[in-house]
Amino acid sequence: MRCPYCQSEDTQVKDSRPAEDGVAIRRRRVCPVCGGRFTTFERVQLRDLIVGKRSGRKVPFDRDKLRRSIDVALRKRNVDPDRVDRAVTGIVRQLESGGEAEVTSDEIGRLVMDALKSLDDVAYVRFASVYRNFREAKDFHDVLGELRSDEDVD
Repeated sequence: MRCPYCQSEDTQVKDSRPAEDGVAIRRRRVCPVCGGRFTTFERVQLRDLIVGKRSGRKVPFDRDKLRRSIDVALRKRNVDPDRVDRAVTGIVRQLESGGEAEVTSDEIGRLVMDALKSLDDVAYVRFASVYRNFREAKDFHDVLGELRSDEDVD
């Protein structure tokens, strides 16, 4: 692993432990050249995913971008970070085990909506407003109606 400070390729692992409910390994590393310390995470990746955008463009799937999108929706909401990690891991597992190497951004958006619905209603509405491209207040009203009808079912 290359040192992020001095770019030396000779770093040493000082500590390893399971992370994210055993789905990843967290490693503390140190660089013998500059003394810099940093953390890396190692995860199993079942396949390389390609995301088909609405514009027709294709880009590699980025787990960190998925996490950032969820974090934006959850900004200033009191949600346990471990629950968020489990949601992200669950979404990635669903995508990787889906059988297709290419997934659509719409499919990812639907999975994020489902995850946010179980994490936080406000975050769900925030994400929905961008994902569904809300244009007027009625759009918010409709999503709130969906949430109410889902609560009635439970």
